[in-house]
Amino acid sequence: MTASVLADRPTAEQQPPRPPGRIGAGVFSPGSLLTALPTALRALDPRRMVRNPVMFVVEVGSVLCTVLCVTQYSGFVLSVTIWLSLTVLFANLADAVAEGRGKAQAASLRAGRATTTARRIDRDGRESSVAAGDLHRGDRVVCEAGDVIPGDGEVVEGVAAVDESAITGESAPVVRESGGDRSSVTGGTRVLSDRIVVEIRSEPGNSFVDRMIALVEGSQRQKTPNEIALNILLASLTIVFLLVTMALQPMASFSRAPQSVVVLVALLVCLIPTTIGALVSAIGVAGMDRLVQRNVLAMSGRAVEAAGDVSTLLLDKTGTITFGNRRADRFLAAPGVDEGALAEAVLAASLADETPEGRSVVELCASRYGLDPAVPTAGRTVEFSARTRMSGVDLPDGVQVRKGAVTAVAQWVAEHGGTVPGQSTHDADAIAADGGTALLLARTDRDGARVLGVLHLKDVVKPGIAERFSELRAMGIRTVMITGDSVPTARSIAREAGVDDFLAEATPEDKLAYIRTQQEGGRIVAMTGDGTNDAPALAQADVGVAMNTGTTAAKEAGNMVDLDSSPTKLIEIVEIGKQLLITRGALTTFSIANDVAKYFAILPAMFQVAYPGLAALNIMKLGSPQSAIISAVVFNALVIIALIPLAIRGVRYRPTSASKLLSRNLLLYGIGGLVVPFVGIKLIDLVVSLIPGVA
Repeated sequence: MTASVLADRPTAEQQPPRPPGRIGAGVFSPGSLLTALPTALRALDPRRMVRNPVMFVVEVGSVLCTVLCVTQYSGFVLSVTIWLSLTVLFANLADAVAEGRGKAQAASLRAGRATTTARRIDRDGRESSVAAGDLHRGDRVVCEAGDVIPGDGEVVEGVAAVDESAITGESAPVVRESGGDRSSVTGGTRVLSDRIVVEIRSEPGNSFVDRMIALVEGSQRQKTPNEIALNILLASLTIVFLLVTMALQPMASFSRAPQSVVVLVALLVCLIPTTIGALVSAIGVAGMDRLVQRNVLAMSGRAVEAAGDVSTLLLDKTGTITFGNRRADRFLAAPGVDEGALAEAVLAASLADETPEGRSVVELCASRYGLDPAVPTAGRTVEFSARTRMSGVDLPDGVQVRKGAVTAVAQWVAEHGGTVPGQSTHDADAIAADGGTALLLARTDRDGARVLGVLHLKDVVKPGIAERFSELRAMGIRTVMITGDSVPTARSIAREAGVDDFLAEATPEDKLAYIRTQQEGGRIVAMTGDGTNDAPALAQADVGVAMNTGTTAAKEAGNMVDLDSSPTKLIEIVEIGKQLLITRGALTTFSIANDVAKYFAILPAMFQVAYPGLAALNIMKLGSPQSAIISAVVFNALVIIALIPLAIRGVRYRPTSASKLLSRNLLLYGIGGLVVPFVGIKLIDLVVSLIPGVA
C-alpha cells in the first residue's frame, strides 16, 4: 500500500461506526478439522472425558459395544460400535478445533517475538538496532514499510497502514496515527506503508504476545456459571434417560429384539443431548477467541458471559461518545458583518493556532466556506498561548485580527477603544448555556476595534453513535454517560447522543455508588475506564474493561483489557457476549428438538416385533429395525461435525429484543431441529439399506 492509497483512507475521527449487525461469523477453515485430529484422539482418555458427563456416557457405551462386538459379532453391532466411537471423537474434535486456533496463533507470535529486531531512537537522536525483548517502557522505535512493530505502544509521530492479521485474523489493513483513538499499536503487527515512530508502553514479559500465550496455553479454562448450569442440566437429562433406558430392558428382552443391549445403548446415546454436550465447551472457547481477535483479553470466561447479560452500560463521554476535543461548529456574525468576511478573518486568525480547536476552525472554513488554508496569509502570525488565551495575525497595513476566549478578546477590544455588541454577548451566553464554548473574534484598524462575531466550539458527538445507542435500547440495554463536565454541558451532549441517562460532575465515589445502586436492582453493569480514579468502579462492575494505555491500577481492577484502548470497544464486547449466549441457546434448542426424530426412528424399531401396532409410528418408512437404529446413530454423529463451523463462528448477531431472539431461535433452530433429522435419517437409511450384512 502506498502513501497515496493511505491518504484516501478516512482518518480515525472520520471513520464511522461499523454498521448494525456487525458481529457475525468468525473464521473457520475445514482444514482445521484434520489439523485438530491428533489432539482429539488424545482427548479420548477417560480421565479427560469424565469432565463432560454426556460424552463420557457415550464413550462408556462405545466400549461396551466393542466388547459385545468381540463376543457377539455381527455387521449391525460393528456398525453401531464404530459410529458411537466416532461420536465421541467428533465431540473432542470440536474442542480441539476451537483451542487449536488460539494455540496456532500463540506459536506464531512466539516465533515472531524471538526474531524481531527494533530500530530504537537513542537520546541523541541516533538509531540503533536492538532485540525486541530488550525494549523497555518509554523507548521510541522507528517502523517503516515492511517492519514488524516490536512491542505494544502508541504512535507518537506519523501515520501508516498496519497489517494486524497476525493478531486479529482480519486481513484488511488499518490506519494507525498519532493522537486520537487509533494511535495504539500491538507488537507483532506489520507496517505496510509510510513511517511511524512508536513509543513502547509495555515492559518485557507483559506485552500482548506474553499475555496471549498465557491465555491460550495456561491452565484449563474455567467454566462459567452459565456453562456449569447448562452442564448440570445436561447431566440431569443423561441420568434421567439412563434410568429410562434401564427400565426398558425387561420390555426389550420380552420383545426379543436382536442384540438388545446394543440397541439400548444406541437408544440412550440418541436420547441424551449429545449434540449440545459435544459443542458446549467449543462454544465457550470460540467466544473467548472472538474477543482475542478484537484485541481484548478477558481475564475470565465469567466476564464474557456477563457481557451478554448486561442491562446497564456506563460510557465515558470524552473519547467514547464524543471525539474528545472541541471542534468548530458554526460562526455567528455580529450585526452588520458578512458571514463570509467573518470566515476569512477567522481563518487568518487560526492558521497559527496548532491546538485541536484551531485546526478544527481551519477545517470548517475549508469545508463550509470553500476557503483554501494552503494560501499563505501576509503578515505576522500570533500564536495561541495560555497567558493571552488568543491567537491571530498582524497584517502589513496595520490591521490586527484576534480570536480567543470571550473575556480575553473583550478586554483586548476595550483596550483599543471598542465595545462588544449586545447581540454577540447574547450569542456567547446562549452557547455557554447549551454546554458549548464561545470564542470571540475582533479586529482593529485605523478606525478602532470592532467585534466581527462569535465562533461556536462544541464537543462533537461521533457520527452514528445515536444509532448505536438506539440498537442497544432495542436490546433492552440502558446507556448512561459519565462525565466530569457541568450539568448543562452533560445534558446537551446526552440529548444529542441519545443516551438514556447521564451522570455529570462525577467523582470516583459517584461512579461506584451508581454502579452499586444498579446492581442492587438486579442489573448487570458494564463500564469502561483508563484512570486510577476509574479503578473502584471497574472492580465493582460486572464487566470492567480497562484501556491498555491506562494506569496499572485500572488494568488490575478490570476483568478485561482492551489492547487497542478504544473506549467504543465496550459495545462490541457486549455484542460478542450476547452472541455467545445466543449461539449456545440456539444449539441447545436444535439439540433437544432433533431428539424427536430419533424417537420415531428407534422406538418403533425396538418394539414393533412384539407390538406390531407401533409400526404406525414408523412415519419415515425406514427399511428395517436395524437400519433405523444405525441411521439414527450415524445422524447423531454426523450432526456434530456439521455444527462445528456454527459453534466456532457463532450465530450471526443482530441487535433486537429478547422476545424476538427467542422467536427466531424457536423458528429457525427449533423447527429446523425437527425437520433436519427426519430428512437426514431417511437419507442415511436409504444408503444403509443397500449395504448387505448391516441392515
